[in-house]
Amino acid sequence: MVSPALEKVATERAGKLKLVKVDVDVAPETARKFSVQAVPTLLILNQGNVLSRQSGAAPPDVLLRWVDEALQKKADSAGGAP
Repeated sequence: MVSPALEKVATERAGKLKLVKVDVDVAPETARKFSVQAVPTLLILNQGNVLSRQSGAAPPDVLLRWVDEALQKKADSAGGAP
């Protein structure tokens, strides 16, 4: 199950990201908009733009590293802190 791992990441990175879960059966338009073809699909978005995507479950330490890398890329491209 992905939710406990995601909730751990969201708690540890509080203030840097917001965790949003979308039920693709209830919101198929959102799934289409982001080309979701597998569940779970994890996206890191910034102002509606996909910074990073990952399909499948992963343990919290892998998710933390993935989130941190995406936040660092965002900071590097913006020339400042995330």
